This record gives sequence, C-alpha cells and structure tokens, in this order.
Amino acid sequence: MEQHQEARTPGDPVAWLPGTLRSQTPEEEEPRVGGSAPAASVLDAEAYGASADGLWELPVEPAERRPECSHCSRPQKVCLCPFLPAHPLHISTYLYIIQHPAEENKVLRTVPLLAACLPKDKCKIKIGRRFSEERDPELSTICRKSDTLILYPGAEAANLEEFILDSPVYPSTIIIIDGTWSQAKDIFYKNSLFRLPKQVQLKTSISSQYVIRAQPTNRCLSTLECAAVALSILEKNNYIQETLLRPLQALCSFQLQHGAQIRLSKEHLLKNGLYPKPMPKNKRKLRKMELLMNSVKI
Repeated sequence: MEQHQEARTPGDPVAWLPGTLRSQTPEEEEPRVGGSAPAASVLDAEAYGASADGLWELPVEPAERRPECSHCSRPQKVCLCPFLPAHPLHISTYLYIIQHPAEENKVLRTVPLLAACLPKDKCKIKIGRRFSEERDPELSTICRKSDTLILYPGAEAANLEEFILDSPVYPSTIIIIDGTWSQAKDIFYKNSLFRLPKQVQLKTSISSQYVIRAQPTNRCLSTLECAAVALSILEKNNYIQETLLRPLQALCSFQLQHGAQIRLSKEHLLKNGLYPKPMPKNKRKLRKMELLMNSVKI
C-alpha cells in the first residue's frame, strides 16, 4: 500500500528537540551572501526556546491545600478552636485591622485568631497598602471621627493608658496596622488618612509570646498581642487580654513541639554577641543596629 506523506511548505513549522539541528535545505547549507551560515550554538538556543515555549501549553494542576477550619482559618488537623472562647467576647470598642497584602496568606498569621474571638461587627479587616476617601469612604469617615485612635509608636504618640484618663471624648474605635515593621511604616506614612486620628502607643513591659517569629526588639508585639493589650485597656477588663492570648500560646506551643525553633529578637542577639550576620556598612542601618544594642533592657 502506497504511503502518502503530508505536503509541507518551506514556511511550515517543524517539531524538533532541543540540542539538535534542524535538517537544512540545500539553500540553507550554502553560505549566505555577506556572512557565514548560522553557528550551531545559535541554532541550539533557538531550538531550546521553541521547545520551552511548548511547556506553557501543558496543563498545570493546581496545588492542593489542606482543608482549613472555617472558624480559626487553621488547617483542620491543627485546628485551634478548642482554645477560642465559646462565644465572641463582648466589647464596645470597634477594631479596624489594616492588613498589608503580604500578610494575608501567611501560614502563621495571628489576625484570623483575633477575628475569631471577637464579634464580626466589632472587628473589621481592610487589606491593602493605599487608602483614600474615594477608595474607602467608610474608613475615611472612621479616621475623621474625634473618638478614633490609631495604634502606632512614635515621638508624637501618646501613652494609651494616660490618654484615656485625660481625653474629654472616650475612644470608640482603634486602628491597628498588620504587617512587618517596614510594611507598617510604609502604610502609616504614605496614607494621609492614618494621620488624622489621635496616635497612641502601648507602654508595657511584657515581652512577646509570639516566639516562633523574630521581632526587632524584645518589646515588639504581634498584631494579636497589640489588640489584646489595647482592648483590655479600653474595655478596662484584663480577662480580654488573657482570652485573646490563649490561642496564640497554643499555636506557638504546637509549632515548637513539631520542630519550630524559638526566634530570639534581633535586639537580644546583638546584645549577647549572637547576631549571625556581619554588621551593615550602610550608615543608616548601622545606626539602627547601634540603637538596638544600646537600648535599655526590660
């Protein structure tokens, strides 16, 4: 039986493997006017590129995520719901969490645990880096109210405990930024809305119990811990702090039992000669290191 070969024009593409040369026509084998024939390395590169392009057409299976608990947002096998309050805590303060987008998908984030302990209408999470009156009218209105506070440390920040004693208007809302220190700084200073509320900070001697993530100093607290201390002050109820810290303690305990290491603060490592990296040459960064080393121990 006669075999029929499909006709192909010179311009038709040919499937070939990377690292092999295409079969050349007599015209391609002849030296070109004004130059030599293509080098083998160039043809190899073209071959690899053509083959790699085909990889984009392969079907990609989505990565399987472990089933999560709908309440605490932890994987079901390590659900922390037994450590949450049976019912949301009764509070009168409204809490707004401004969360950097990079924090949203972190496995060991604390905001879901915080939100699971509080009434949904009292704890609102806003995700983003830039906010304005046009993009978020609700947040703009909150920031302009005289009874709204924003928790962010600094020279202009008042001590929260002292402020509520002298303030003619008792605070009804507090805003907390969730992210690394550099992310929080970027959000605070590049959003004019967040400089409208009264700026406050916590004067506390407690050390962070979030020991599975490194902190810049011994006094730096996680978002959940900041909220726990601030709400207990505003609500004048220490039970709130104890209740909010319970799931965080359980999270850290579980991680340590399964191979996680206690992460000492950069301040502790520097003061005790344990910092593993060379000191930075950048003067600004070096100054920050020196301030950490010379800070008062608590």
